[in-house]
Amino acid sequence: MGNRLAGKSAVVTGAGRGIGRGIALALAGEGAKVVINDLGGETDGTGASKSPADDVVKEIEKGGGKAVANYGDVSSFSDAEKLINCAVENFGKIDILVNVAGNDRGKMVYNLSEEDWDAVIAVHLKGTFNTTKFASGLMRKQRSGRIINCTSAAGLIGDTGHSNYCAAKAGIAGLIRATARELGRYGITVNGFMPAASTRMAALVTEEIIKKREAEGQAIPGITWPLPHPDDIGPMVAYLATDEAAKINGQIIGIIGGRVFLYSHPEEVKTIYKDGRWTVDELAKVVPQTLAADLVNPSPPKK
Repeated sequence: MGNRLAGKSAVVTGAGRGIGRGIALALAGEGAKVVINDLGGETDGTGASKSPADDVVKEIEKGGGKAVANYGDVSSFSDAEKLINCAVENFGKIDILVNVAGNDRGKMVYNLSEEDWDAVIAVHLKGTFNTTKFASGLMRKQRSGRIINCTSAAGLIGDTGHSNYCAAKAGIAGLIRATARELGRYGITVNGFMPAASTRMAALVTEEIIKKREAEGQAIPGITWPLPHPDDIGPMVAYLATDEAAKINGQIIGIIGGRVFLYSHPEEVKTIYKDGRWTVDELAKVVPQTLAADLVNPSPPKK
């Protein structure tokens, strides 16, 4: 075990399996005391079980670390408050918050029900806000803290058949950039990670779907299959939680196996100018030769 996080208290949501579990183990491996939060549900968010969180607690304790389980639903405002308080009650404070909890109800947008939309937005986006709200208040008082949120290539680039998931993850990216500006003055950093790993949710994308996407030019760039092990994500997240990463704030870092990369921020790439307001006729003439030149339709009509 290392000691970079010795004396630190952490909360990891969705820590009972997959990426969250690997992150919790990595934090504990560097000396942090960890609250293992997991509702223990299915990939669509239904159901509940205490076993996933309990199993990770036992694994950490077996390795000589300290951990406690929490089974709350992060989409619940009151459960999120209790979760953050769980760290304070058991370990005296909250230094690190890692939001991983998620679900998926993949359908084309015209087939999505209101329930499918709300359920995914509630866990990913509202859940990340809920825990951030309560943790940041305490971190602000102690003038230190690390908040690290899970976003996705689907949210940053887009993905077919998952508009609810993509919207939630894109929202998390915006939340990261906004809260980094709000909280940085108090010694709190807020960053995100974009993982690609073999998890229960990733397994919902079958080989048949992958081949179909590739044939139609719909594959997400830079991600190849089979996906790497979820434990590959933990070390980078653990590093972001250290004092050594104090100057990294408002960033999103991709992690795909041994490939770790920094995402750019959205920026202006092409501009046209005119004194005063453009007319539609002028835009129809100029835009195809300037702003729209070389643009590629990601999903052109089928002939």
